[in-house]
Amino acid sequence: MAFSELLDQVGSLGWFQGLQTVALVVPIMWLNTHNLVDNFSGAVPSHRCWVPLLDNSTAQASGPEALGPEALLAVSIPLGPNHGPHQCRRFRHPQWQLLDPNATATNWSEAATEPCVDGWVYDRSTFTSTIVAEWDLVCDSQVLKTMSQSIFLAGVLVGAAIFGRVSDRWLAESARWLLITGRLEKGLRELQRVAAINGKKAVRDALTKEVLLSALQEELSVSQAPTGLGTLLCTPGLRLRTCASTLCWFAFGFTFYGLALDLQTLDSNIFLFQVLIGVLDIPAKIGSLMLLRCVGRRTIQAASLVLAGLCILANVLVPLEMRYLRSALAVLGLECIGVAFTCITIYSGELFPTVLRMTALGLGQVAARGGAMLGPLMRLLGKHHPTLPLLVYGTVPVLSGLTALLLPETQSLPLPDTIQDVQNQAVKKATARTRKHPVVKSTQF
Repeated sequence: MAFSELLDQVGSLGWFQGLQTVALVVPIMWLNTHNLVDNFSGAVPSHRCWVPLLDNSTAQASGPEALGPEALLAVSIPLGPNHGPHQCRRFRHPQWQLLDPNATATNWSEAATEPCVDGWVYDRSTFTSTIVAEWDLVCDSQVLKTMSQSIFLAGVLVGAAIFGRVSDRWLAESARWLLITGRLEKGLRELQRVAAINGKKAVRDALTKEVLLSALQEELSVSQAPTGLGTLLCTPGLRLRTCASTLCWFAFGFTFYGLALDLQTLDSNIFLFQVLIGVLDIPAKIGSLMLLRCVGRRTIQAASLVLAGLCILANVLVPLEMRYLRSALAVLGLECIGVAFTCITIYSGELFPTVLRMTALGLGQVAARGGAMLGPLMRLLGKHHPTLPLLVYGTVPVLSGLTALLLPETQSLPLPDTIQDVQNQAVKKATARTRKHPVVKSTQF
């Protein structure tokens, strides 16, 4: 009896698998909600420098009575790059000459301005309180908000390493992996527990070491093979798979968190924008699963990453005035990144043998979280040119998607259990190519 048949007997789809799914899905839902809450708790409201003529009652009383707030704002705050009141500078002294109908808004010099030495005034009509307004994380201090996002995501990475070990106490490990790595007793107990929860008591009582050993003849013969990170990077049949899949993981974390943690730059109404992304994400995930069954893993992986990158790069060319088109491209790009994540999660598990599958997935998760840490920091490039962050966010998934084309297709193939299985797949693929396109070798004279 093969080991796959033994798994079917203990129950391949039952109460045990359902409980495992719930145990995984519920914490992930809360985690994702917390990951994106910074769009609201850390939103940047409209702001300008505090100026006495507008914000000090004493100065208002002594100022010209005939002037309204708009006129006082014009003589107190210079125009910014967006043709509105400058967010980070104010006039040292009121520029009364700007009230002349023949004067222009550019009739002032940089020397006539100064930073917001007395603080800022924030528009609290949309966000009554945010960490940005609370701690003045604007202008020269705006880098601190970006740093806080990266530090939070670094904490997620460290927490995953620490609490991943703790979760082993209540999440069952792969019985096949336990048995292949020589933990026969623990693997037997896991299988018995699965059979008991799935209501297969007769199968549980019949499970013995002898039954397992007979079902794992081939698997146990390679139980002493190296299963560390070095094997993934040094084995010829696995090196390319490891590098290409890890790059796909990195591209997801880098691009998704770089964009999704700063939705204000993509659309003015982030409440509607967030709801729209969430609503469209459900059919996108369902559709991606259907496409994976019909089209294949490699094609969907490459297409989703490349399309996401092209949507982001297209926004570099779209004028800011075309807000709806920019929002549509942003939504499409984010949804494609979500499809890429769904695909790489499934694809990675099929690319690597059982003895190395969790190591490869762990490496991919580390790459994704490392990319997530770097993603928000790329927004700092906007100080040099506003389009630089989008150029980087778009280029990375395009290059990663093209790299995914180097991976083998795994659709409808059995999961490899050993390194030899992976190498055999490569040999079969090369043999099939040779039969389709025979090569005639000749000696040179």
